[in-house]
Amino acid sequence: MLAARGLKASFFVVGEALKQHRALAERAHAEGHWIGNHTLTHPRPLGESGTEVREIQAAQAELGALAHPDRLFRPSGAGGDLAPGLLSTAAVQALIAGRFTCVLWNAVPGDWKDPDGWVDTALAQIQQQDWTLLVLHDVAGACADRLDELLQRVDAEIVQAYPPACVPIKRGAVRRPVDRYLR
Repeated sequence: MLAARGLKASFFVVGEALKQHRALAERAHAEGHWIGNHTLTHPRPLGESGTEVREIQAAQAELGALAHPDRLFRPSGAGGDLAPGLLSTAAVQALIAGRFTCVLWNAVPGDWKDPDGWVDTALAQIQQQDWTLLVLHDVAGACADRLDELLQRVDAEIVQAYPPACVPIKRGAVRRPVDRYLR
């Protein structure tokens, strides 16, 4: 669907899932999509797992050459909330030391929990802001069945970039405060 429209996206992959579906990630990478780190096992929320540094480093090792040069990382939250516990001091220190770019979001339509209504929710979220970073999921029953509908109905330019407000850490440099994501 993306290729048919000439669109590029970012795929933040869970390291354990990558072991089973590496060919899909290789295809996405070859087609120009950006591949980023979404932890090794997807603990929710990451910052309360007690294994944050291992989750980040092991997933990055699994990505290998597929990883975007900016070492893109998206933490796992609790239901899409940008709340305390999303990150920890140890996670932030690991992201800085590893020169990662931490990518957050400003729209999560709940595709995994509302397969019938997420498209309308996503469209409303997109209309509410100037630049939307929309998170969709590839789990069973999530966005895949209705992605084409979203792409047909969206009245916004789709670009392969991130709003600066959604990137608190870029290439290891803290650009926006992260304290509100720490517990």
